[in-house]
Amino acid sequence: MIEVRPGGRRRIDRVLSPEYLADLGELPLSEVRSRRDDAAQEETDLSYLRRLLHGRIDIVKAEQKRRATPGSQSVVDQLAHILADNAVGPATGSGRYQNLEPSRAEAHRRHVEALVSDADLTDVASLPDERLELALRTYTDEEASVSQRRREVQQVVDRLNDEIGARYREGAASVDELLAAEREVD
Repeated sequence: MIEVRPGGRRRIDRVLSPEYLADLGELPLSEVRSRRDDAAQEETDLSYLRRLLHGRIDIVKAEQKRRATPGSQSVVDQLAHILADNAVGPATGSGRYQNLEPSRAEAHRRHVEALVSDADLTDVASLPDERLELALRTYTDEEASVSQRRREVQQVVDRLNDEIGARYREGAASVDELLAAEREVD
């Protein structure tokens, strides 16, 4: 489960801390943008972790279906189709365009592998039914936890975007200043 630790040092601990959104109106615009970018990166990482979990859930479900349907193809033979189903299916997320890459992909992969360390999905057909069911429950529970935290982070991103938008509407920020600042960075 993805736990948030008050006062913790991880990005998710900071982003979901009530202090993260406190006194936004008093912060410089650059700090609000920085926090928004930090929260957006956390959302990207949680989305990546969620996709990893969905892949494993799909593999376990495919093996369970194969066992219930005599004569069906092995999961290995179906793997490309299993993993492609979510890739081309309808979007069910927030509809956000994200041009960020996960910052902790390897750590997320290790996390997912450690969830069910004795359920080796590289040889899913050799797992007993009870191990398969345990793996499915574990992955599903973790996916629900990750999804909940992702929704919470999305709310933070939305609040920060609202603050930025309000500053532009009220004239406290201008596009000209933004473009000038970006030119200085380049």
